Amino acid sequence: MQIEQIYTGCLAQGAYYIESEGEAVVIDPLRDIDNYLAKAKRNNAKITYVFETHFHADFVSGHMDLAKATGATIVYGPTAVPGFEAKVAVDGEKFKVGKLVFELLHTPGHTLESCCYLMYDESGKPSALFSGDTIFIGDVGRPDLAQKAANQTLEELAGLLFDSIRTKILPLADNIVVYPAHGAGSACGKKLSSETIDTLGHQKATNYAMRADMSRAEFIKEVTEGLVAPPAYFPFNVQMNKQGYESIDTVIQRGYKALSANAFEAAVDETEAIIIDTRNASEFGKGFIPGSINIGIDGSFAVWVGALIKNVSQPILLVTEEGREVEVVTRLARVGFDHAFGYLKGGFEAWKQARKEYDHIDSIDADQLGAFYQEQDPEQIIDVRKKSEYDTEHILGVTNFPLDFIDDGNQVFDPNKTYYIHCAGGYRSMIYTSIMRARGYQNLINCSVGFKDLKASGKFHVSEFSQQNTQL
Repeated sequence: MQIEQIYTGCLAQGAYYIESEGEAVVIDPLRDIDNYLAKAKRNNAKITYVFETHFHADFVSGHMDLAKATGATIVYGPTAVPGFEAKVAVDGEKFKVGKLVFELLHTPGHTLESCCYLMYDESGKPSALFSGDTIFIGDVGRPDLAQKAANQTLEELAGLLFDSIRTKILPLADNIVVYPAHGAGSACGKKLSSETIDTLGHQKATNYAMRADMSRAEFIKEVTEGLVAPPAYFPFNVQMNKQGYESIDTVIQRGYKALSANAFEAAVDETEAIIIDTRNASEFGKGFIPGSINIGIDGSFAVWVGALIKNVSQPILLVTEEGREVEVVTRLARVGFDHAFGYLKGGFEAWKQARKEYDHIDSIDADQLGAFYQEQDPEQIIDVRKKSEYDTEHILGVTNFPLDFIDDGNQVFDPNKTYYIHCAGGYRSMIYTSIMRARGYQNLINCSVGFKDLKASGKFHVSEFSQQNTQL
């Protein structure tokens, strides 16, 4: 028997490849399926099932392409209505894979069709629970994403989740290993641990939402409070997962189109494309195409694209490091952004060599920002971390404009003042600065170091640390 967690840090997502006696199952696969196919081929195994725990909102699943490539059966929980060929299983239905057996446990609450897969090992003992978004390590799935589709209130879905956990999961043995679909950083929960597996017994003892003495009312209150609005791309991904989508090979072929500097410029002028520059923040700041925004590929790239670009059908042009074009198009496709239609051949250097106009963003270090803080108005320092990070600890007097809510209308700047933008490490601050620059705000300077370095410099007054906010 082989259980492999295939964890993708950019999405904080765990897919699973399980194999026994030459048969395999893949649970909650990402859209780029080559990894799963390679594992099966290497072991001369056949993928017989693709188990989906629900219709995902935060990524586009690879279920359709994987089933087409292998002949595997796609399986969903009760109430699912997929727009393609799939098996909608009943609660308690079992599936044999080699010497293993998987039992589908219907656990509505995160969504109505949500389910977990309880795996029985070769001896017939339940040994693993693939819990999807029903329970995470340290948390449970947020119950607010499926309200419209379910025609139920937030509180009603939270109540369903309470019942699911109490009747289907808590009665299971403590030694069962929990394999969730997400870890820390996912928007599908609010207190997810950085750990990606655990025993069920330890979760019963430590997960705030799985306390044995918790009432239904207490559960609903604690699970629903503090939820922030989900990223705008979530409903689009749900629809793609329900109704189907283009093959990722087609998407990559469309995006992997090299454009000369002249052709790239013409494409910008003739379309409503957004230019995404995926270089690291420091390189981007030194020079970039006017109007482009920086979302670095070596960070939570797909998550921030999904959070900041409201329409997955938005045409996109790319500026990347040479050799990483396919990677960028693939990672866009993972969250449903299928309309990249070209990249700048030769990267930004080719733009400069063609003598095209370019812009730059000034940066500041901890000492320079500290001098400004001590002598000028601290409200001109903008902290773009999440509110929860800011509430945990922040520089006194600074303004919190979270990057997540850059479009909420509260980001107002005096054109006669200069503002200094910082985050936790320089990644989000450059995203924020580049977006505002594209919108015409010129007097923004990026801080090249993050909050910890600013605090360590000793040049700032910092709020008292608040432990209660560290996981929200």
